Amino acid sequence: MRVTVDDATIDVATDGSGEPVVLIHGFPLSREIWDPQVEKLAQRNLTIRPDLRGMGRSSVPDGPYLMETLAGDIAAVLDAIGIERATIVGHSLGGYVAMAFCRMYTERVQRLALVCSRLAADQPEVAKNREDLADRAEREGRMDAIVDAFVPRLFATATLEERAPAVTQARALARKNDPRGAAAMLRGMAQRVDSYDIAEELAMPVLIVAGAADQGVTLTEAEDVRRAFPHAELRVMHRSGHVPMLEEPEALSKALLEFVAGGR
Repeated sequence: MRVTVDDATIDVATDGSGEPVVLIHGFPLSREIWDPQVEKLAQRNLTIRPDLRGMGRSSVPDGPYLMETLAGDIAAVLDAIGIERATIVGHSLGGYVAMAFCRMYTERVQRLALVCSRLAADQPEVAKNREDLADRAEREGRMDAIVDAFVPRLFATATLEERAPAVTQARALARKNDPRGAAAMLRGMAQRVDSYDIAEELAMPVLIVAGAADQGVTLTEAEDVRRAFPHAELRVMHRSGHVPMLEEPEALSKALLEFVAGGR
C-alpha cells in the first residue's frame, strides 16, 4: 500500500494478522532487510514495514528528513491502516525514528525494541562527516560513496572475511536507493537530538538488541541504553555486527517473537 503524507508518499508492506508490529529499517537500507523476521513474525502478528521517505520504494521529497518528520510518517501509516497502538521495532536509524515516535506519540507504543541503535545525538565530527558525505552523494549522483562508507561497517569482521551473501545483499539494497534521498536522510540524522531524556520516562517494555561485534554501537553503549529505560532487557547476538537480521536471522527472529508475545 501507499500512504501520502504532505509532500511524501510512503510505500508500505503488510503481512500476516494479529497484534501489529512496525519494523523500521536502518540506513542505507530498505524494508527488505526485515524479510527473514517477517517470515516468522507474520505467523502470529500483523507486520508493517514502511520504506522511510527517500528510501526504497517511497518517494524522494526535499530534505533534510528530520527524525520527527519520519515519526510523523509512521503515525500516518498506522492511521491509514486503522491501528491505534503497536509494537515499534527500529534498527539503527530506525531506532532514532522509533525514539522520536515515542516522544511524539507515547500512547501509541505498546512495546519498543531497538536493534543496534543508540540514544545519543551525533558528536560534531560525526555530524560533519554525514553532511560531507551527503554533499558528495548529491554532487556525484550515485550511491557509491555511501555504500562504501557504510556497508563494510555493518558487519562483523568474520562476516566480511567470509564474503558472505549477506554482504552482497546489503550492498544491493543500498545501491537501489536514490542518492538524493540518502543525502537528505544523512542530513536528518546529523540534526537529531539526544533521546536519553525521554527514555527514562517510557514505562512500556523495551528490548535492546546488540551485536557482539558491532563496529558502531559497542556492548558498553548498548548496556548504557538498556539502563536508560525503566523496564528494559538486553539481548546479545554473539556472531553479529550491526545487522543481526542478516547475520543471525533466526536468533533475532526468536528474540523478537518472544518479546512481542510478552516473554521477558
